[in-house]
Amino acid sequence: MDSNIVVRALSALAHESRLAIFRMLVVAGPEGMAAGEIAQQVGLSPSSLSFHLKDLSHADLVKPQQQGRFIIYTANFDAMTGLIGFLTENCCAGATCAASALPDCCGDAP
Repeated sequence: MDSNIVVRALSALAHESRLAIFRMLVVAGPEGMAAGEIAQQVGLSPSSLSFHLKDLSHADLVKPQQQGRFIIYTANFDAMTGLIGFLTENCCAGATCAASALPDCCGDAP
């Protein structure tokens, strides 16, 4: 993973509101959430939400999709797992450790 992309993603997540939005979209899963619902749950004005979603989109952490009159935002799970992989690829100098189980966290858990 390119270090510029990593820096952009970490920078986007380094804000309380953007982190809350991203975590909420991770919980929402592939169905995502409409912008209005995100604003209501996080407690942001539409203009503030738009600013934060633009930053997360620019970092490729969220993806917008037009569905009728609404824009549905979803977490970019490929980018998230790539970022986690980048941060943990040299963990414990290659020895088995707790971080080695992370790729299984988003799998087909019951």
